[in-house]
Amino acid sequence: MPDTENRTQAPLSGHDLVYQAAHRLYSERPDWVTFFREVLGVHGIVRRTHRSPEALADFQRTQAYGEILQMLTRLREQRSNNEEFQEPTRVITIRLPKSLHEKIRVEAYEHHTSMNKLCISKLLQYIESEMVPKER
Repeated sequence: MPDTENRTQAPLSGHDLVYQAAHRLYSERPDWVTFFREVLGVHGIVRRTHRSPEALADFQRTQAYGEILQMLTRLREQRSNNEEFQEPTRVITIRLPKSLHEKIRVEAYEHHTSMNKLCISKLLQYIESEMVPKER
């Protein structure tokens, strides 16, 4: 007779808990800004669950993180041009060489999107810390 006494499931990992919370929120179809803030923002579940830079970097390399970014992308696609954000927007100005500006312009054209949307997409991506120059 098979052993069926008190079988319990293994506790969910932090990755699983974050993914489940993100999926639950996604199923409610929030605007993309709310989804970003609640899941990936500074005080979102990802950073509350993965507190150290190493734990955060590990999570950002997982399939779960990739799927969360896909959810965010689908929500961004559904936003109409007339829709107002649920929080104030901010503007940043960056200095970049003309050649890089031209590359971004062409890339946006190739993706059939605006430079603004392309840059936001790039800002949402995880980047390895060794690819970021340190300030002197």
